[in-house]
Amino acid sequence: MRVTTDGQFERTDLWREGKWLDLWSVVHLLTGVSVGIGLPVFQFNVGYAIAVAFLGFVAYELWEAVVRIEETPQNRVMDVVVGMVSFLPFFLLTLEMSFLDRLYLFVPVLAINVALSWVGWYASAKALALEQSLRQKLQRRRERIVQRRAKRQVARAVRYRRKQQARPVQGDLLSETPQEVS
Repeated sequence: MRVTTDGQFERTDLWREGKWLDLWSVVHLLTGVSVGIGLPVFQFNVGYAIAVAFLGFVAYELWEAVVRIEETPQNRVMDVVVGMVSFLPFFLLTLEMSFLDRLYLFVPVLAINVALSWVGWYASAKALALEQSLRQKLQRRRERIVQRRAKRQVARAVRYRRKQQARPVQGDLLSETPQEVS
């Protein structure tokens, strides 16, 4: 995590969001493979399966936007494209496979996908906690700076008043010493 010159926090870890592609793209790729392997179970025709997969990937990106996962528009589009590009070949390849063969392929791919997703979510949660901690520290630092400035201003004002009180005013009858008349 670093703070940019304009005061924004920027993630520097492996799971940070990229402009076009990032490590999350691997998760979207594996999701496309998982959906491609699993969807033939429902015996959809190719057109209907493509529509269901596309709508599912788009719905997930919309959910990410609703929960305020910050991504560039290019990254959101690429997440759907990566999912679809990995979905279609696996859907077509597994149409002729037996249920058991698909299951043997589906389980490890899904397990890797879930594990990778969990690692990514954990890293993101950790980064969010670090960002919140850094924001709190920065806020406390700012408050201390404001307090120090206020104390310095008060101290300057007190010194100025003391100087003014200690300095005799010229021409003041009370400040002149009486002279003896002989």
